[in-house]
Amino acid sequence: MPTGERRLRAERKRELRAEELDLELDFEEGEDAGDDESVGALQALLQDRRKLFGGLAVVVLLVFAIYVVFPKLVGLDDAVRKLDDAVWYWLVIAIGFNVLAFAAYVALFRGILGGTRDDLVHRRLDLTASYQITMAGLAATRIFSAAGAGGLVLTYWALRKAGMPRRRAACRMVAFMVLTYGVYSMALVLFGILLRTHVLPGSAPFGGTVVPAIVSAIVIGVFLLIALIPQDVERRMQRFAGGYRRTRHLLRLAKGPATVATGVRTAIAYVRHPGRGALAVGGAIGFWAANIAVLWASFEAFGGDVPLAVLVQGFFVGMAANLIPSPFGGVGSVDAGMIGAFVLFGIDESTVFPAVLTYRVVAFWLPIPPGIVAFFQLRKTVAGWERERKHGSARRAILQKVK
Repeated sequence: MPTGERRLRAERKRELRAEELDLELDFEEGEDAGDDESVGALQALLQDRRKLFGGLAVVVLLVFAIYVVFPKLVGLDDAVRKLDDAVWYWLVIAIGFNVLAFAAYVALFRGILGGTRDDLVHRRLDLTASYQITMAGLAATRIFSAAGAGGLVLTYWALRKAGMPRRRAACRMVAFMVLTYGVYSMALVLFGILLRTHVLPGSAPFGGTVVPAIVSAIVIGVFLLIALIPQDVERRMQRFAGGYRRTRHLLRLAKGPATVATGVRTAIAYVRHPGRGALAVGGAIGFWAANIAVLWASFEAFGGDVPLAVLVQGFFVGMAANLIPSPFGGVGSVDAGMIGAFVLFGIDESTVFPAVLTYRVVAFWLPIPPGIVAFFQLRKTVAGWERERKHGSARRAILQKVK
């Protein structure tokens, strides 16, 4: 048996052991109820026209301030007027790349959160359900006022409804995030170095190459250290604490690091075993590559000639603005961050403004309507899973009575 496959199977065994431990040290019953309330709040928001239009009005004001008022204040009126000069077929190409980006995202979801075991959860999380969850999570992140956490809450809720145990769902979500943003961090290190050493052509400011590369390398190192946390850290603490009356609280505190460590190791196992991890790894790389291609087509629509390495590095540096708290999924912060990043790399402001605006419209705004549709489709899918579960429970009860 190949070494990579043994590692992947070992990770799955660790997940199963963690799930067994999770039965002993389960969370409070109110946890799933809280997830239901959060998802219900999103549905209520989508159905409340006053709140929905109020939120959209705030977003429109933010976009107006960034792309109309700000250019006028700094003397870049030509940048806004240049929107009329866009080459239409490049916009069509940008939309096509965006479709590919979300296809890759669905593949990433299916590859990690769908799992590789042929069990009930895997069968439920098919391509249709994966599409619904990813697109609905997108809508939740961008509409639901939860500082970007709406998509995570909705995804966890869907995994639990599909029958995935809490611990396994948490580990898989960590692996999903680690693999997605691991590609992000590695790209910042790689292209930062290649630009700064002039291996690849393009402007190489210290703040746009060396600083992001160092920060990303530190983040990667931290997560590699987290992966060293032993899987049985909770059992070790239990043995160490003996009969101490607060052992249960200590074990709950240890559960978080242990879950994150398992998720990190799971992500690493997918990378080490291309045969089983091809869908997940390919999806992660494809998602970011297609997003960058959308930005490239947006620049081309306005005659912008941006070197590849600058395009990649500027994209990832600008996307770091997602870390800034925003009640509307990065509206304003990401726009300003991407504009600032490309200006830092010496790209003409009159091209940066319309190109970034076009990218955000295509990549951020256009997918929201299908995301809302997918959310209501997901509610129907989850309702079907719940009917299956109730039917299965009733059948088991009947069989027990017969015995």
